[in-house]
Amino acid sequence: MPVVSDSLRRARPLLGTFVEIEVAAAAGPETNAAIDAAFDAVARVHRLMSFHEHDSDVSRVNRDAGVRPTRVHAWTFEVLEAALEMRRRSKGAFDVTVAPVLQAVGLLPGPGGDRVIGPEQSLDNAIELLPELAVRLRSPCITIDLGGIAKGFAVDRAVEVLRGFDIPGGVVNAGGDLRVFGQEQHTVHLRDPRDPLRLLAGVELTDQALASTALRFDLVDGAPPGTSAIIDPATGNPTNVAIGATVCAPSCMIADALTKAVMISGTDAGDLLEHYKASALLISTDGDVRITSDWPQAVHLAA
Repeated sequence: MPVVSDSLRRARPLLGTFVEIEVAAAAGPETNAAIDAAFDAVARVHRLMSFHEHDSDVSRVNRDAGVRPTRVHAWTFEVLEAALEMRRRSKGAFDVTVAPVLQAVGLLPGPGGDRVIGPEQSLDNAIELLPELAVRLRSPCITIDLGGIAKGFAVDRAVEVLRGFDIPGGVVNAGGDLRVFGQEQHTVHLRDPRDPLRLLAGVELTDQALASTALRFDLVDGAPPGTSAIIDPATGNPTNVAIGATVCAPSCMIADALTKAVMISGTDAGDLLEHYKASALLISTDGDVRITSDWPQAVHLAA
């Protein structure tokens, strides 16, 4: 997150990462209350949509919705609506039913802590959204994971809370999925997916959201980047089209979800980006940096 003079910044561990909220120090007398309320909104999204929490909406859907309709919170329902729309428009590139594949490769825990063997392919019409916020799964074997979209939704909810307190501007950053609001420009630094200890570019952002995804990398052991954590639903294998993608969009939820579709579809995602009024910076497997022509902000590539 950029360093801004005369600003107030706080961070909490949420969503499997650190969530940072930064606002102008002179935003008003209720600034601390606004930040606390914004963190509360993020924590609520975490409780509702975590794959790991036993009592989350996601866990209840995975346990029960294949047998009977299961009612969820309005926020969870909203994210599922957005996920299904994204799946349809991306022709299946974005799919929250790839959870069994993520379990099989150890990116998500399996039942009883074991890895799932032989994951099913994603199914068309696997999720049915019913009246009164109810969800039904086509089969008890279907498992969903909202990890590819919920973090962005949480950032949007935090920004909504801050604006409700009349905070004029700031940044909410959840592990690289972030949103800048207000009229002040912020510089966001992007890591190079080939060497995450090196900066790739600086992006000047004003009143927009930004999300990035890349190859798996462990900052602790410093080993070279590994395979992609983005699974292509069509093959059940990690995508090999690109090694990194950054998406700029009006909302962080859309930017978050689109990074997965862009990693899978590459330059073929142009129509999808256009529909969502989004743009992308893509790092191909040969290291070329490609930026869509409608990218709205200045990008300064590192030397």
